[in-house]
Amino acid sequence: MTVLTGSQPMKKTATIKENRTFQRIYKRGRSALTPFLVLYCRPNNLGHNRLGVTVSTKLGGAVVRNRARRRLREVYRLAQPNLKQGYDLVLVARARSVNGPYVRLAAAFDRACAQLGLRREDQQAGVVQEADEGLDGEAAGGLLRGGPSGGESGD
Repeated sequence: MTVLTGSQPMKKTATIKENRTFQRIYKRGRSALTPFLVLYCRPNNLGHNRLGVTVSTKLGGAVVRNRARRRLREVYRLAQPNLKQGYDLVLVARARSVNGPYVRLAAAFDRACAQLGLRREDQQAGVVQEADEGLDGEAAGGLLRGGPSGGESGD
């Protein structure tokens, strides 16, 4: 068996597993919407980030849901060095995260992190501005919800 090695070593990601933690992040955290995913975040005072991934059964069977989870975890893994530490992050998969182009999924995650201020200061200047033309009328740049004003945008 051949073992493939990447440019970054594989580390175990701290994950969120308890329902009450997910509920707390949904209710009290901030969120950013993109056509590919919804990102919720909340400070955790732990000094490191924790990740939770949610995929609804509406997206498909177990194979489809697991594929969406793997794609979202990989996007997070590659972006982790550029993120501020000390946050709980929850990624909620949307339909496009299953079969959409990986480059656009990564750009959507990057854009959501920038909207929520999760990028490290030295990385702020290089925000990916990939255009999402032709996305069936959905907001290309995503919407910010639950910001400092406390207002929620209507869906």
